[in-house]
Formats: sequence, structure tokens, C-alpha cells
Amino acid sequence: MAKAQTSEVFKCTAEQLYKIVTDYSKYPEFLSEVKKCEVIKAEGNKKLVEYHVSMVKSFNYRLQMVENYLENGVSTVTWDFISGDVFKTQRGGWKIEPEGSQCRATYEVEATFGIFVPGPIANTLVSVSLPNMISSYHKRIQQLYGK
Repeated sequence: MAKAQTSEVFKCTAEQLYKIVTDYSKYPEFLSEVKKCEVIKAEGNKKLVEYHVSMVKSFNYRLQMVENYLENGVSTVTWDFISGDVFKTQRGGWKIEPEGSQCRATYEVEATFGIFVPGPIANTLVSVSLPNMISSYHKRIQQLYGK
């Protein structure tokens, strides 16, 4: 199983980051590997989201997203793998917490692949893309909020 986790301070409010994280259809505008992202079904705080991604090759997958506001301005977005081309399993989430005028977000993901991928390569695929993704969120905050 490949795993990656990071915790980062973002120059925006927790609510602003939560809006970016949960605006799935906008992902192709700032996450270069996401070619299309759409909500297939929405029911309360749950959304079935289909991702069309191109990294080493193009592939699709669906995740069941669960969006929650917790106490004291803390919010979470968690997901579980539903179906797709490459992954056998995938789960993870964001935890977004206020930190003064900014926020701290903890992101974690773990995945197993449906095709044979040696462990070190699987970990590299998951962990190497993480810094690029986080950087893309920082750029999106700058773009939307000028921070």
C-alpha cells in the first residue's frame, strides 16, 4: 500500500480553503493532472465524484466524498474509492483547521493499485505528486484571494 501525508499552513481562511477543496469541477483549472472532474451524484454531505486524470497515462476513477463541518471552524473532506481503471483501493482526506487569519490543512492518502506496481514505485507515485499538488493549492489561493 502506498501512503503519503502532509500538513501545511495556507494563507487563507479555513472556509476559503474548504471552498477550493470541495469545488471539484474547478480542479482542471489548477491541478494540471486533472483533465475533468464532475459530481455524478450529490446527496446531503456525500458526493460521488468522477476524476479524469493524466499522469503517466490517462485513467478515470470515482471517489465517494464526504464533506463535514466540525466544531470551532474545523472541516473535513474524506473519500473512499468506488471504481476506476488503476486503483484497487484509495482512501484519504483533508482536515482543515483555522490558525489565526490562516489555516492548517492536513492531507493524507493511501492507495493500492489494481495492476502490479512494485512498492517503492507505488510510494514514489503517491508521494512525489503530493508536493506538486500542495503547490497548486497555494497558487490557487493566490489566484482567487491574492494572498
